[in-house]
Parts: sequence; C-alpha cells; structure tokens
Amino acid sequence: MFTPVKLGNTTLPPEVLKADKKSCKRYGPCGVGEQALYLNSFFIDRRYYVALESVRRVFKRVAMSKGGFTGKGAFGSIPYLVVELDDGSQKQCNFKHEEDVDLLLAHMARVCPDIPRHSVEAERRLREKAEREAKRYLKQLTPQAQAARETLEQAQQLLEEYPEQTAKLSTAAKAKRVNDRSNPAYRWVALAIIVAGIAAVVYGIMALIRGENVGVYFALFGLAAIFFFSGAHVLPTAKNNKKAIAQEWERSISDVAGCPAAGGLPGAGPVRPPCGAAADDPGAAGGPCPER
Repeated sequence: MFTPVKLGNTTLPPEVLKADKKSCKRYGPCGVGEQALYLNSFFIDRRYYVALESVRRVFKRVAMSKGGFTGKGAFGSIPYLVVELDDGSQKQCNFKHEEDVDLLLAHMARVCPDIPRHSVEAERRLREKAEREAKRYLKQLTPQAQAARETLEQAQQLLEEYPEQTAKLSTAAKAKRVNDRSNPAYRWVALAIIVAGIAAVVYGIMALIRGENVGVYFALFGLAAIFFFSGAHVLPTAKNNKKAIAQEWERSISDVAGCPAAGGLPGAGPVRPPCGAAADDPGAAGGPCPER
C-alpha cells in the first residue's frame, strides 16, 4: 500500500523494491527480502527499507520489568529489533512477540552470516565470558571427556544448521517456563482491572452526556487501563494459555527431531523440558534444573 521509505545510503530501484517487498519473508511487523530488510514505524508495518548491504549490525534488545527478571511480576518483556546502518544511524523496531525477533535473526544468520547479530557491548560480554570459561577447563582431556565434547560440538552444529527450528524450540521452552512459573492470581488481577476500566469508560461516557466535568477523567483512565493490560501478555488468549503453550512445545520438539541430521547425533534422545516445567509433563525428560 505504501512505498517503503529508504534508510541508509543504498537506494533500490522502484521495480526491484516492489517485487522484493512483496516476496519478503515476514516476521511480525518487519520482513527480510533478498535485497533489503523491511522495518516498521510505530503504526505501519514494513514502512521503511534498508538494503542488506547498508546493514552494519542487527540485534535484539529487550526492555524488562522487574517482574520479567524475577518471574514473580505481572508484566514481562518488551522486545525490540535494533538495526545499525552504514550512515551511522540506528533504527529500533518494537515487536509484540519476542519469538518473531528471534526467528528474524535466525533467518538473517542464514542469508547474511557476515552481519553481526549482537550489540558491541554484548559481544564484549560474550568474549569475556568465553575467556573466563576457558580458564575453568583443562587443556588436555581424557578420552571420555573428549568424546563428550565432540558430541556437544556436533549438537551445536546441528542447532546452527536449523536456526528457525531451534529458535522456535527455544521460544516454546521459554513460554512454557513462564507459564508454569506464573502466579494465576496476576491474571485475575489484570482481568479485574480491565473490567473496572470498562466500567469507568461507561461511567465517563454517561457523565459526559450529562455534562459532568469529571467524566472525561474516568473515560481516559478506563481506556488507558484497557489498552495497557490488553498488550501486557497477562490475560489468557487463544495462543497464550496452558494447553496451547504445551501443544506448541510438543510441536517444536517434533520439528527438531524431524531434522535430517537430528537422529544421527550420538546420544540423541528426548528433549529436556524447560526449567520450571512439571516433572510429570507429557514428553518430559532429563533431570532437575541446575541451581542458578
């Protein structure tokens, strides 16, 4: 409907841009084509485009509430896709679902492996972590330890060959863990506030009709409560409920198990459930989660 607005220094011909946007692979409000990365504005999906040769870095940024860190709060995370351009600018795109950002980055890893997918600060922290981990391990391994290391390296290589399937598995595990650890009382609180918001809107409209000055405040408060909690991922929906999350978890396990190389891994077996999952969950395997 709208012709995408160029970001960065590279301009694509109109006919190439039109065809590429039409055939791009969509992830939430953004998309990845053969020629460009399509980014959203606050209201319009894929409103901007950046030629892939103008992308210098692309990575995920997550704004977390206190409850998102502790697992005890009512609100979770707000994911963003951050793109650094060749003109020195940076574009940040808000997403509704974090898994869409993960899948987009997994696709970028396959089509543009040379583009960094971590921020400079994240790369520094990962490098320092790798150096600390290297000091903890022996230079020379026993034959048994070396065999275990080779098995893990083969498993890592498998994950890298199928980034979309493994990203979906990781997302499903995270959703299951959050759902299993969430206190159901938070959802009832959110529902109660939305009901109160609807009542406030009704009262505000009636007060405005009667000419009462206080009505506008009730209307604004009610609308704010409705929109805020509707986007807070707190209330159960068709996709955000225990049954749907469990089905997605099982489907993700089946997708990874169906990869051609998955069955050839030494010691391949059932996928371990996410931390926080109940021990009697269907398909659960493995031992308890490590202490953090």
